[in-house]
Amino acid sequence: MKLSSQSITDGERIAKRFAFAAPDEAEHFVLSDNVSPHLQWSGVPEGTKSFVVTCVDPDVPSEVTDVNQEDREVPASLKRVDFYHWVLFDIPAEVTEIAEGAHSDGVTKRGKSGPEAPQGWRHALNDYTSFVAGDDELKGNYYGYDGPFPPWNDAIEHRYVFTVYAIDTSYLEVAGSVCGANVVEALDGVKILGKASIEGTYTLNARLLKA
Repeated sequence: MKLSSQSITDGERIAKRFAFAAPDEAEHFVLSDNVSPHLQWSGVPEGTKSFVVTCVDPDVPSEVTDVNQEDREVPASLKRVDFYHWVLFDIPAEVTEIAEGAHSDGVTKRGKSGPEAPQGWRHALNDYTSFVAGDDELKGNYYGYDGPFPPWNDAIEHRYVFTVYAIDTSYLEVAGSVCGANVVEALDGVKILGKASIEGTYTLNARLLKA
């Protein structure tokens, strides 16, 4: 399989249009356009019944002590964990393209609804659900796509890995809450016939942006 995008160039920095937050000199960041990117795939394996699309940031700090602190950076040596930005599933086998903006076109405070998604597909809770749980203005259930928003003082530029999986069932059984981690775990119970990925990067760190 091959995955491509008119919105994201593999191996290059993601445009702020597709991010949850954009750099700002005065405030470090401002909320951005948060548009879901275009994706298209080809080389679909025989026997495919549906597709699953994920976007994962594997570079999220495992500890928050240094996050967004004026006098320091989050050290590059810190252990990193996965953060799910988008998990879309039950995509019919005849679909091989997702239009730009089809699953997000702006920041939806308190989150988009779900797990029902446009066109009868399903999307999972992304990890903004827990990330903003302590923010009275933003807290809620965040289903679907919400783009990059790394710490503005992180010493590393974050990677965002978009993957499409071709699987042998038209309806994915998910145990527990319909969240990103549980959907990905459910893939262990089905046959993955093929997959493909592209990767973009993003940072809000002014030092890295000037490098």
